[in-house]
Amino acid sequence: MFLSYQDFPWFQDVPIRQILKIQEPFPNHFYWPDLDVDLSKEIIKNPERFPLKAKA
Repeated sequence: MFLSYQDFPWFQDVPIRQILKIQEPFPNHFYWPDLDVDLSKEIIKNPERFPLKAKA
């Protein structure tokens, strides 16, 4: 799967080692613990259907 920086800006300015550290706690649900980002396969495939939201 491809995640563009435009749709998923959380990955843009982080070291690749943090992006590659990924977990799949449930089928089709992905979590990047170093970034505290979790995304489902549905969100990744259809980002236009899910507005960007992040905790401050």
